[in-house]
Amino acid sequence: MAPKRPIGAGAIPEPVESPAPSLPDRTPLYAALDLGTNSCRMLIARPEGRTFRVVDSFSKSVQLGAGLERSGRLSRAAIYRTIQALRVCRQKLRRHKVTRMRLVATEACRRAVNGAEFMARVERETGLTLDVIPTEEEARLAVISCAPLVSARTEQLLVVDIGGGSTELVWIDLRGVPEPERKRAIMRMHMGFQHSGEGPAARVVDWISVPLGVATLREQFRDVEDDAARFALMSWYFEENLAEFAPYKDEQSRDGFQIVGTSGTITTVAASHLGLRRYDRNKVDGLTMTSDEIDRVIRSYLALGPAGRRRDPRIGQDRQTLIMSGAAILQALLRCWPTDRLSVADRGLREGMLYAQMAADGVLEDGED
Repeated sequence: MAPKRPIGAGAIPEPVESPAPSLPDRTPLYAALDLGTNSCRMLIARPEGRTFRVVDSFSKSVQLGAGLERSGRLSRAAIYRTIQALRVCRQKLRRHKVTRMRLVATEACRRAVNGAEFMARVERETGLTLDVIPTEEEARLAVISCAPLVSARTEQLLVVDIGGGSTELVWIDLRGVPEPERKRAIMRMHMGFQHSGEGPAARVVDWISVPLGVATLREQFRDVEDDAARFALMSWYFEENLAEFAPYKDEQSRDGFQIVGTSGTITTVAASHLGLRRYDRNKVDGLTMTSDEIDRVIRSYLALGPAGRRRDPRIGQDRQTLIMSGAAILQALLRCWPTDRLSVADRGLREGMLYAQMAADGVLEDGED
C-alpha cells in the first residue's frame, strides 16, 4: 500500500522573516593569574563600565611552598600539583580565546633556589609564561584592587595583603587629594608608587613586604605543640618584623584612618563574624569590622582548638591549617593600629592585574562608582 501524502505537503509555506543573527560580544577578555605560595588562582573578565564582569575563574590550593622554609627548594610533589592546576588554567584561557593576560608568581618562586628552573618547566609543559614579580609590584596590585572600598573621607590609608609566603603593607596619605578624586588617585598607582600621572596624587608614606605569610609563619613555629602558645609566638614574631615600617610607632587618629585588609584569613574571619553557614562574597566584600569583633572571632578559634577548627565549615579543610597563623598576623596589625574601620576586601592581585591591564588599554569608563 502506497504511503499517504501528508496534508499540506508541497504547499508553499508562508514567508517567515528570520531573526538577525546575534553578533558575539567583541569586547576583549582579560585574564589574571596569581600563583602564590599556597594557591593558584585565575580570573577571566570583560570590561564593563568602570569595573569588569567575571566570566570564568579558577582557584586551587597547590601548596607550592610546602617545605620551602626547610629546604629552600620547591618540592617535586608541589611542582606536580601546581603544573596540574596550571594546565586547567591553560584550558580555560584557550576555551575563551583570551589574548590579553597577566600571569604572575610571587614569594615562593622569588625565594626558591629552583624557582627559575620551575618557571622554565611551567612554560615547557603548559605553554604559559609566568612573570616572577617583585615585592613592590605585588604591593601595588593589592592597593589597586582595594581602591573601590576606600571611603571618600579617608585621609590615611593602610592596605594589608596577607599572602601565603609574605605580607605586604602600604601606607598612603590622601590628604592632598580632594575627596571625590581619592579612589581614582589610588587606581592611578598601576603606573607605579611614585608615578602621579594626571590629577592630584596619593602619596605613599611607606611600604613593606614582610617575608612572613600564613604558610611561612606557620612553618617557623610548627615545632611548638601548645596551640595557644604557638599563636602568641607567631603574633609576637610578626610584630617584631614590622619595626622597619615607618608609621609603626606613630599613633593614628581614628578619624580619617582606614585599614583595608585582603586575604583568605580576613574573609574567613568576616564570615565567622557574620555567622555564615555558607560563604557569601556579596556579604563579606566591603564589610567593616571593629578590633573587638575581630578579637572575639580569633578567641573563638583558639577555644575551638585544632580539632574544632577542622570541623568548622566556615574555616574549611583547605584553610584550617593556616587560619591561626593568619589570625596571628591580623592580631599583630590591630595591636599596632587599633581601628574601628577595618574594611574586608575579597579581592587581591588578580583584581589588581585586571584593573591595571584595562586602565592601561583605556577600556574602563572614567568617573566615580
